Amino acid sequence: MRVLVTGATGYVGSTLVPELVAAGHEVTAATRSALDPDAWPDGVTPRHFDVGEPDSVRAALEGQDAAYYMVHSMEHVDFAQLDREAALLFAQSCEAAGVKRIVYLSGLIPDDVLSEHLRSRLEVEQILLQSSVPAVVLRAAMVVGAGSTSYELLSRISRRLPLTPLPAWMHTRMQPVAIADVLHLLVRSLTTDAVDRAYDVGGDEVVTYPELLDLFASLDGRRRRQLSVPLAPKFLVGPVVAAVAGMDSDEVTALIDSLSHDMVCADDDVRHAVAAPDHAFTGLRDSLLAAIAGH
Repeated sequence: MRVLVTGATGYVGSTLVPELVAAGHEVTAATRSALDPDAWPDGVTPRHFDVGEPDSVRAALEGQDAAYYMVHSMEHVDFAQLDREAALLFAQSCEAAGVKRIVYLSGLIPDDVLSEHLRSRLEVEQILLQSSVPAVVLRAAMVVGAGSTSYELLSRISRRLPLTPLPAWMHTRMQPVAIADVLHLLVRSLTTDAVDRAYDVGGDEVVTYPELLDLFASLDGRRRRQLSVPLAPKFLVGPVVAAVAGMDSDEVTALIDSLSHDMVCADDDVRHAVAAPDHAFTGLRDSLLAAIAGH
């Protein structure tokens, strides 16, 4: 199958490309950054792709059987409008090019009042699901893997702060998932017949964020204390945490905001409809150990 991977230089995209090649697909790695053919494994064709340049989107989709959509504009003030326009352009271009499958990696959508970031994610998946091209949406919880933004934030905060202040609103539940499981489901999404719906994706264990910090510190060989902070406004926490972690403020603020919600799967349908029958999900302890080891 000829497959286009957008966001191919991002964390998930860059790990997905070799998995698709190993599965026997012809992969086009699409990115708006500089293209270096030698940076990709054999069987991968690099292609310029920028959602702000409609001609590049249409050209990249020509001749493709399937396309992965992993594009987000969190660094822009008007990211919601940009993501809406980009998703519409992508869906329409897929229809025009005769693409037979769209796969979108989104995030869990809690049953709650949504932040602007989560509302935008939901709007993008609705746009893609409403197109005439069969689509599969994977709503992943926190992805555990060395290089994942969520994991990097967790590890940097734990390693840089002997005492971790935790706002009261951050004592919520979450269902982390290993990058290996996300990649398995992304590849399987190309061939599943269970299309035109969104699937929640999480691991076997549900923990609170403080419990996750404790587990990480223990596995990382560190002793860390936590301090509950009753009054800590979200608009202030994001930039402060980003400064401590040395990461992009807008991206970290969006992630921090999601921690005020329970990020737990509503069902496990993805395990029956998309995953291979013999696929076993990685335990949280093992996924953290693999990430700590750099795998």
